Parts: sequence; structure tokens; C-alpha cells
Amino acid sequence: MPHLDQTRRRPPAGRRFALALLTLALLIMALLPPTPARADAPQPRPFVADYQLQVSGWPDARVSHRLSRHGDWWQSEMRAAIRLASGHERSRFRLDGDALAASAYSSGYRLLGIGGSYRLGHDALRELPDRQTALIELSRRAANGHCQANPPCAIRFVDHKGREERLDYRPLAPVAQRLPSGETVQATRLEAWNPDKPERRFFFAFHPRLPGLLLDVEYHRDGERQSHLRLDSLEITE
Repeated sequence: MPHLDQTRRRPPAGRRFALALLTLALLIMALLPPTPARADAPQPRPFVADYQLQVSGWPDARVSHRLSRHGDWWQSEMRAAIRLASGHERSRFRLDGDALAASAYSSGYRLLGIGGSYRLGHDALRELPDRQTALIELSRRAANGHCQANPPCAIRFVDHKGREERLDYRPLAPVAQRLPSGETVQATRLEAWNPDKPERRFFFAFHPRLPGLLLDVEYHRDGERQSHLRLDSLEITE
């Protein structure tokens, strides 16, 4: 996880793992509430993906990511595990016109048999979405060119305890990225940061036609890369 000065105490191991996992499962994701995606934003499509996760100071981990449809509702779920720890988060949302409306969220982690779990219901998500729903919305915005005219843009969401968070972001130039199947796509890219902690930066590469699918994510602190997530396998299930 992020480097700490020697004069500062490192957070407990369980917390460090949870932060590492949820960084890539997107701890600092968000959604600008009153501004829906433009009508040309790509629509969700079900998929199953696996990512390779590298976090400084931890063994490599696998992250699974599934976006599935259940009637009028969608579910986004991420899970990760290493030898002594595991974590997950799950979100339920629906399309409300062209916007996404979150209705339920759960997450949890365990380390050496000790862990915690969190749940948010409809009331907690009435004004702002959870971070899984926000991840999908943010990738839709990247795909439709949102924020090109006047960057940076501000986005907000609620974290796993229902507390409001904020992220600023700006678009980066698209890059050609090769998928596990061998196909090459023009990945849409964003740089994002918490305005209160500008030394911490996220660099996202999204699939242009599969909202929520991460092709590559890097987390940097003080100019040094601390973690890296990359797509390892992909199955489009519809």
C-alpha cells in the first residue's frame, strides 16, 4: 500500500489489505449526482473478468469482477483473495432512463479469521451511489467524452460506511490496448485524485464499450506507483 514515512505508524494489517483491495475495487470512485450521463453513453452489458493485482508490500492477488443482469436490475460484484486474507463488495442498481440508480451495497474483508462487513440500503443510496455503481457510471462518462471541455470535473459517492467522498478527474488521451482475446481496443482513460490528497493519483483505462470493465488501473503516491491492476481474462456473457 502507499508508502509511509518512517516516523509514522503503518495502519493495521487488516486495514492495509482492505484499502489495497478496495482501491482497485475502487475505494475512491464517485458519481456527480445531478448530472446524468449523455444519451450516447454505452449501456451496461454482462461480463465476467479476472484481474491480476500487484500491491507494494503484498503478494500478488487475483480479483474477480462480474456484472450480471437480473430482470430490470443489475449487479456488480468484485472479489479478491491472497493466502491469508480476502475481501469482496457487491452492488445492485438499475437504469433509470439513461442514469444509474443504486439500491443496495454490501462489502467485507477477512484477515487471519478477523474481519468486518458493511451494508447500505436504498435510503443510504438515495442521493449518492455506492462505489461499484459509480465505477460503471464513471466509465460511461469516459466513453462519451464527458469532461473534455472544462476539466477537471468533480464526482461524489458514498463509501462502504455511507460517508460522502469526492474525487476530481480529467480525461487522458485514449490508447490502444490489447485484450486477452487478442482484440485491440482504444481504451478510454482518466486521471483521478482526491482534492484533499493530491499526491495520490489513479490512472484508469476503461473498455470503451463495456461499462465498468477495467483494462488497467495504476495507483501512484508522491509520483511512485504503489499498486497496479490489469485485465487478465474476459468473457462477455450476453
